[in-house]
Amino acid sequence: MLLGSGLTTATNLAYNIVVARYLGPGGFGQATVVYTLLTILSAATLSYQIVSSKAVAQQDSIERKAAAYRGFHRSSWQCGLLVALLLFLFRQSIADYLNLSDATLISLLAIGCAFYIPLGSRRGFVQGAYKFRRLAVNLTVEGAVRLGGSYLLILAGLGIRGVIAANAAAVVAAYLELTFKPLARVPNPLSFAYSLRETAQALVFFSGQVLINNCDIVLVEHFFPAREAGLYAAVAMVGRVIFTFCQAVVNSTFPIVAGTGEEERRDLRVIATSLLMILGGGSVLALGLRLTPPWVWASLFGSGFRIAGRYDLSYLLALYAVTTIVYALSAVIITYEMSYKITHASWVQLVFSGGLILAICSYHSSLREVVLVRMDLLSCLLLFVALPFFVGLLSDSRDMFGSGKSQPVRLIRQVPEDEVIAEFLKSDFNSPVFRNYRKCLREIIANPDFNNPRENAKRRALLFLRHRSLWREIPPGTEWFEAALKESDLDRISAFPRVHWRKLADGDLSVTAIAEHVQKDRHLLDAQFATKIADIGNHLLLGGNGFGAVILLGLNQNERLTVLDGNHRLVAALLSSPRALEKLRFVCGFSPRMTECCWYTTNPATLFRYGKNMITHALHDPESELARLLQDAELL
Repeated sequence: MLLGSGLTTATNLAYNIVVARYLGPGGFGQATVVYTLLTILSAATLSYQIVSSKAVAQQDSIERKAAAYRGFHRSSWQCGLLVALLLFLFRQSIADYLNLSDATLISLLAIGCAFYIPLGSRRGFVQGAYKFRRLAVNLTVEGAVRLGGSYLLILAGLGIRGVIAANAAAVVAAYLELTFKPLARVPNPLSFAYSLRETAQALVFFSGQVLINNCDIVLVEHFFPAREAGLYAAVAMVGRVIFTFCQAVVNSTFPIVAGTGEEERRDLRVIATSLLMILGGGSVLALGLRLTPPWVWASLFGSGFRIAGRYDLSYLLALYAVTTIVYALSAVIITYEMSYKITHASWVQLVFSGGLILAICSYHSSLREVVLVRMDLLSCLLLFVALPFFVGLLSDSRDMFGSGKSQPVRLIRQVPEDEVIAEFLKSDFNSPVFRNYRKCLREIIANPDFNNPRENAKRRALLFLRHRSLWREIPPGTEWFEAALKESDLDRISAFPRVHWRKLADGDLSVTAIAEHVQKDRHLLDAQFATKIADIGNHLLLGGNGFGAVILLGLNQNERLTVLDGNHRLVAALLSSPRALEKLRFVCGFSPRMTECCWYTTNPATLFRYGKNMITHALHDPESELARLLQDAELL
């Protein structure tokens, strides 16, 4: 993949040199800004590619991989044709804004775009099937047709129009080159909700990415004279070359990470290898650009690309290269997270892309100032993305290392969510919130009938009176199991870091550590808390009737677990005796998306998601829902 990317990079560099030499700064600037529009529209292309890649990589047979791909390919054609139609209808307005000499350039771009978005889904299938050589060949074909076609059409006298026509032809050729043998048709293994969620995440990410990588070229074309815009296009071209190299790392890493388990992803070497490759390779390129004499660039691009003064072309090229490396590191971290979960870092990037547009519109007194604005904002983006990611990754790695697990938790049976809700209410029904419902609903809590849909609806509405915001954070599709936990499993169980338990934990939230601290500092405990723990322990020794199951959350039966409900019961049992521990029942909820739940992983991203959900459902009134259910029952 890296070799193919290197060849593609060399081809793209040769393409830019040819176009710059034959068209001069003004023509090169126009050709570049039109191609940049195609690159901006590649947000949709790359979204289909990365989502198709992830979906295909996660399937266990070639037939299921093909079925997942076909769904994305069909919708990508619909999207491509729609975008092409919009470009054609607004071609004159776009040409006027960009100071283009010919609106036909936008029409040619529309043709390329119609094929470019479906090309993304085809490349995603190849990438997800780990056929990196095939993908590298396809990228090389696109670059070769772009270079050869541009050169021949320029010689034929078509100028800028010929260059854009060659770019459109390159996209069509790349699409046609990726043909597959027909495979047996099986039902699409992906749900509509999954496809929509993953596509939306990818679209947010790539919208931010293409804006960051290309908005400066469009804005410079608008704000600066033609010659300076052409000079900046040459500088930005080098950034694209470096980012192409970085994309090769992402394209090979993404499907591999998507197809691995949680434990492998926690290995810091996986992400470190990608980051070091980009940092090392990019730094060598940036240093080489800075040391290259300016006359070399004038010889390659033409005499019109000379910049006098201290901040010559070599300086600007090296500065832009460093900026690109900084952003590429952020992109690798975001896509790494995207490969196995829905990440809010994509939204952070999109916000920064909007900030970059506003900053360049405000500060563009020189080409150097535009590059420095990019440098400042993208450095901040890297900090915003990297710090939460590595803090969470190190925390998870420490949890995994310290859990002492040797065997997975033993599962007894799978249980429906309705039964979990009943267990939750069994221990919580004495809360004052339920005072008005104890008499009429006590029976469905004490003796639940899970085959009765009306009973299940009442219990859910009852739970939502007090715990709606808590329950909504649990990922959809979570599977619940009754589990048998041994004393050796307790080291992997953590309490949710509420303020009260943080004080007791003294930095270690494992329930065994909390129990040790409680035992050691009994004389310092709040009297009410100490009495409650003692009463629960005594009740457990006498039989434990009336308590619901301790409810735990986790990624799977091999990873750490967090207590959703039952902290007091668990600590009381640990302080009492092994016999008390045997009286507890455990129910575990497992989901590969559990890291998105703030009760399992507490970080800025999950807390932001919790706050957003609180606002979204603020107007929902669970009490009126429960009243309606009770009224319906009376009518029956």
